[in-house]
Amino acid sequence: MHDVLTDINHWIAQNQPVILATVANTWGSSPRGIGAKMAFTASGQITGSVSGGCVEGAVIEAGLQILESGRLQMLQYGVADETAFQVGLACGGQIEIFVQPLDPTTFQTIKTAMDALQGLAVVTLIEAPEELLGRQLLIFDDGQFDGGISTELDVTIQSAAQGILREGQSKSISLPTKEAGEIRLFVDVILPPPTLVMVGGVQISIALASIAKTLGYRTIIVDPRKAFATQARFPEVDQLLQLWPQEAFQQIPLTRSTAVVMLTHDPKIDDPALTIVLERPVFYIGALGSRKTQQARRQRLEAAGLSPTLLERIHGPVGINLGAKNPEEIALSVMAEIVAVARGAQA
Repeated sequence: MHDVLTDINHWIAQNQPVILATVANTWGSSPRGIGAKMAFTASGQITGSVSGGCVEGAVIEAGLQILESGRLQMLQYGVADETAFQVGLACGGQIEIFVQPLDPTTFQTIKTAMDALQGLAVVTLIEAPEELLGRQLLIFDDGQFDGGISTELDVTIQSAAQGILREGQSKSISLPTKEAGEIRLFVDVILPPPTLVMVGGVQISIALASIAKTLGYRTIIVDPRKAFATQARFPEVDQLLQLWPQEAFQQIPLTRSTAVVMLTHDPKIDDPALTIVLERPVFYIGALGSRKTQQARRQRLEAAGLSPTLLERIHGPVGINLGAKNPEEIALSVMAEIVAVARGAQA
């Protein structure tokens, strides 16, 4: 949703009806993953992609047809279909897409949650009795929900969707129900944009902030040294905190979408920051320094009462081994490791 949010918001502000297409499932080779989105208007404005260009034309044509009916429609394309070559999906994969008009009220609720950096799941009935098809339920990280599908089904659906929200990956699932038979849901998990917190406004951080922004991360610099943490050095970061970590981290949500890297080489700054973030559910913790520096840091933190299990969370020496020499190359190695950890790949 992040990549289409701005354009959708603009169109809705202009009172334009918006059609939203979402990838519900893929098999084999597919250019876009589950949850990928494309939005478009009747006037021909388009944002996002569901196939990297393969089937967009066919999806738009179907979407314009449902604009009048207002009903969700499931579309399937694959190499086995005679339409595959017509729409361009000749790479050997299959893709399933559902298309529906976007409800402005639902969108505004989603946008409000995203602006507040709150995770949520948008549950859509994609296979169900006609009277329920396309209904949606929004479930938030804090356990609250908005909307409803039916009084009889909501509790069952909420339980299944909350588990998927905790896992953090969008997926479609089938549920047997007494009330409506077997139904199929698409649980679209929308997490806050990933955030990279850099403790230390050093030269590496300048390059690292730039790379992270390119990859869609929110960027935050924490450094109590006013000569380092300046707007002139970091004109494009989202948040610049000239504070000690103990104060700064009171202002920064440390969630499963957050990566934190220590870059100062100064134990007075890095160690307190590590003490805080090691206890939080951030997905990545890195610390600059040689193996000797890492060992000395580990000894200090153990003496301060941190367990060896917690200390295993630290990636240090930080970054993947690129043979990096200058600050820009080191920044690239750090960001590569962060991406690898986020994607569950071997770094």
